[in-house]
This record gives sequence, C-alpha cells and structure tokens, in this order.
Amino acid sequence: MKHNKTKYNLSNWELVSVNPNDKNWDWKDLFCFWGNNIQSVIGFSLITSLYLVYELNVLVVLSGTLIASILVYLLANLIGKPSQKYGLPFSVILRCSLGVRGAKYFGLCRGFVGIFMFGIQTYFLSRLFSFLIRIAIFSFDNSILDNDIFLIFLLGLNIIDWLSFVFTIILQAFLFSRNHQFNRSIIRFSAVAVYSGMLIFFLVVFLYDVKVVSAAFMDIFLINNFFDKNNIAPLITVAGTIFAYFSIVILNYGDFSRYVKNENELKKGNLSLILNLLIFSFFAVFIVLGADIFLNKNLENMERILTNPTDIIGKIDNTGLTVIVLIFIIFSSASTNLIANYVPTQNTLLNLMPTKLNLKTSAVIIVLLGFVIGIFWLPLLSQIGILAFIDTFGAFFGPLFGIMVIDYYLFKKKELNNKDIFSKESHSLYFYSNGWHIKAIYSLIIGFIFSASTIWNQSLINFYSYSWIIGAFVSSLVYYLLMSK
Repeated sequence: MKHNKTKYNLSNWELVSVNPNDKNWDWKDLFCFWGNNIQSVIGFSLITSLYLVYELNVLVVLSGTLIASILVYLLANLIGKPSQKYGLPFSVILRCSLGVRGAKYFGLCRGFVGIFMFGIQTYFLSRLFSFLIRIAIFSFDNSILDNDIFLIFLLGLNIIDWLSFVFTIILQAFLFSRNHQFNRSIIRFSAVAVYSGMLIFFLVVFLYDVKVVSAAFMDIFLINNFFDKNNIAPLITVAGTIFAYFSIVILNYGDFSRYVKNENELKKGNLSLILNLLIFSFFAVFIVLGADIFLNKNLENMERILTNPTDIIGKIDNTGLTVIVLIFIIFSSASTNLIANYVPTQNTLLNLMPTKLNLKTSAVIIVLLGFVIGIFWLPLLSQIGILAFIDTFGAFFGPLFGIMVIDYYLFKKKELNNKDIFSKESHSLYFYSNGWHIKAIYSLIIGFIFSASTIWNQSLINFYSYSWIIGAFVSSLVYYLLMSK
C-alpha cells in the first residue's frame, strides 16, 4: 500500500483524467471561452485603437486580425488536442516533455505570471466596485463623501477602496474555487452578458443619430490602396499585436480543452475565435465612433476619440448607463481573470504539490499572494517596472509550447502513457534523468534566450510582439535536432 502511494504520489483529483461524463463542452462553450478572452477593457481598447487611433486602412487591420486569429486557431488545435484526448491539464501534459520534476518547476513560470496578473487584475476589478459604491453613496447623499474618513489613504487606497478590494478578492476566491462545472457556467454567463451589454450600448449610440452615426461608420470602411507596399508593415504589426494579446492563453489552453467532447467540437470551437473577433470588432468600433459623435459632435480630430470604455462612460453624464456599463465590465474583467490567470495558476500549484493541495487550499495561496500583489501594485510595483520581469517569465511560454508540440506529434506519435505520467518510479517513461528531460531543458533555455532578447535588447525591441513565436520556433528546432541524433 505504501509502495503504491509512493509510486503514484504525483496524482490529484483535479489533475487526473477527466471523468467521461464531465467531457461535455461543445463548440458553444469554446465560443464563450474565446469571447471571454477578448471581452476585456484591454481587448476593447486594443481593437478600437488599431482601427481608429493609428488611422490604418480598415482592410489592413481586418486582414491582420484575421491572420493572427487563424494562427491562434492552428496553435490552439495543436496544444489542445492532447489534453482533449487524455483529459489532462497543461501542467500534467508538460511532464511528458520535460520530465515529472522538470514540469513541476518550469510549469511554475506560468503560475508565477498568472498569480501576478491575478493580483493586478483584481486591483483594477476592485476599482470598478469602488466606483459603484461611490455612485450609490453620492446618489443617496452627495455630502457623505466629503467626510474626513474618506480622505484617509493607506497605500493609495481609502476605506471604500479597501473594502472593494477585500470584497473583490474574496468573491473571486469563492466563485472560482468551486469546480470546473461552475467555472463553465461563469464563462457562459459572462460571454452572453457582455455581448448583451455591448448590444445595449450599441443601440444607445446608434439611435442617438442613426443617419450621422451610420455614415461615420461606413466612412471608415472605405477601402483605398490595400495592395500598396506601404501596407505590408502595418499588416505585420497588426497581426503580431493581436497574436501577442492571445498568446498568454494558448500555452495552458489544455486546462479547458480537456473538458471538450471530441476533436470535432474542439476544432469548431476554436474556429469561433474568428467569429468572436468580427462580432467584437464591429460592436467596439461602432460604439467608439457613436460615442464620439455623442460627446464631441464631430470626427475631425481622430486623436480625440476615446477608445477605453471606462473613459467613454466617464464622459457621459448618465448615471444609469454608467452603472449598467460598469456591471458589464465587471463581468468581463472577472471572467478574463478566471481564464487567463486563476485556473492556470491553480493547476500549476496543484502540479507542484499534488498530494498536499486541492481546490480550496490552492485558492487560499492564490488569494493571499494576489492580495499582497494587488495592494502594493499602485504605490510600489507599478513604479519599479515589475511588468518587464513578468514579461521575462512569460518568455518561457513560447519555448514550452514548441517543445510540447514537437515532442507529442513527432516523437510521442500522439500517444501518452496515462499511468507513467503520474509515476516517480525510475523506470517510468517520463522520469528521464532523475525526473528531468535534459534535452528538453536545454532546448527550452535556448528558446528562452531568443525570446527574452526581444524584451531586454533594445535593438530587437521591434520584434517584441513576435517573441512568443520566435521562442517556440527556436526551442522546437533545437529539440528536434537533439532528439533526432
């Protein structure tokens, strides 16, 4: 009995293969998944900025966006299939390529980035709650906020901000740590709710002046000189920017694809990313143009157009609409935090200590660390350039992807041993050299050097958007050459 415990002490109820009854996600769930990934304040600002602020040819922006989404679709299929087939999360599949110990520690790179971004995202999410509280207090009695207690700040936060932050982080821990079925419900609800909110906002700006808003929208879709050679650089820039936005979720996509019914549903669901981008782009651009007409009554100065939804509602003197939009932004921010930060962090922590952690205990760790990161974000972390170090850890993502894909498709021939993947026995397939696959680790480090160089080498900074792809290509090539000997 003791021997069996030691032999398979890398297992955990959350890490083992998904029960066949729980493999019930279809393409509609993945549509909501990809929808959640783009339905954020950052996604809204990014899309509208590309179309408006840089004044690029609309067809160039649309083409660049489609190229990026097709690339994400292909890569998501590659990394998602092993997890879909075996029902295992990213951190466990990684054991096959890096070894059971290598995956444990290098997988933490994803967890480190995830937990940091979880804390930062929680801080910004709490600001939305604090806005709602201030609106409620002001509506009740506009003199209350003048009291001295609201003018006392600790770490840049007053009592309302502190209450909002504590409430936000506890609420997320309560919702996110329940089970994957509940997370599925959150993803579904958020995607539908946010698109419904965008539809409402769309109708508000559209009905303000149907003729003027429609004309302004159609004007930006005039296609001029698309095949001009000067459009090549903008096309590449747009494609790289959009891909970089989605790249953070590609590596751990298996954490979600493991629940998909079959490969056909996986492919259809991933294809819905393109549909999501088209729908979201239409709503976002139309809302920004319509809001600008509503606020400024002109489109003469493109630099004055607001592309951040919170800035837009801040300029609109309508409390009811402001509250509604803030609520929808809360939905989108929370679901993005779940997908991009919480779940990947949770699975990497479970993989680090599979016999000691579960959904609840890992949630406590994430909450405590996220709390510290969140409260120190404004006064300290945002001032010291911490995001450059986070990006450095993120430079491992592309190389990890490259090694996993090449190893699974070319050397493992799409076959994994579901028993040995949880074994620490020296004769097991994935134990390699004391739990480390040396050739994979060497390839990973080489890929990381190339990827990280776009962050720290000023002469290569223009390739930053492609750091993920560069790292993936280099690591997979080195790994292929080493394993072919």
